[in-house]
Amino acid sequence: MLKITDMNVYYGNIYAIKNVNFHVDEGEIVTLIGANGAGKSTILKTISGLLRSKTGAINFSGTEIGGMPSHSIVERGLAHVPEGRRIFLQMTVQENLELGNFTQPSSAMRAGLEQAFIRFPRLKERRKQVAGTLSGGEQQMLAIGRALMSKPKLLMLDEPSMGLAPILVNQIFEIIKELNASGVTILLVEQNAHMALTVAGRAYVLETGSIVTTASATELLKDSAVRKAYLGG
Repeated sequence: MLKITDMNVYYGNIYAIKNVNFHVDEGEIVTLIGANGAGKSTILKTISGLLRSKTGAINFSGTEIGGMPSHSIVERGLAHVPEGRRIFLQMTVQENLELGNFTQPSSAMRAGLEQAFIRFPRLKERRKQVAGTLSGGEQQMLAIGRALMSKPKLLMLDEPSMGLAPILVNQIFEIIKELNASGVTILLVEQNAHMALTVAGRAYVLETGSIVTTASATELLKDSAVRKAYLGG
């Protein structure tokens, strides 16, 4: 479904992403793990059109999307839930969700909202509430719900558990598994490497902008070097 070839990204003179190659097959959960600053978020931003790769190709469902504007990429079925949620804090829960429908026909709005409220009953209870007054977990649910309004084939999640209490982290990862079971392919960036490897099928380990290891998530959970670096021993 997604194939990244020779991705090289610069921030000014800083060489951030170095010859990255990886793929995500339809129906998978694939995770990128690595330390802060390794380049995980930069890769997602480049895939979704917020940054540009100097070289290579980004192929999504048979179409080259490198260089496309972000809204065109969303229209093709690729949605990005950014780090820090990035919801519209002064708007209501429902208004945030409605904005997620902008690439879909207006006739799809009602069904999209119904699906969001079935998946996230808490959002239905707070549909008229200003989004900035939600808890961290509720804001993360809203960010995911907003992305799902675009009916993505591939959902990219950037640090969905950041800043959440452990019980909420478990809820978010249950949601990730449910989404995947319903047919959504997922590319996950997550600082909580243990949780990421628990739900993913495959993983890529990123260090200073380069992929240094790729294996099944099960193998990486058992890998002593990975355990020492990312799983607390």
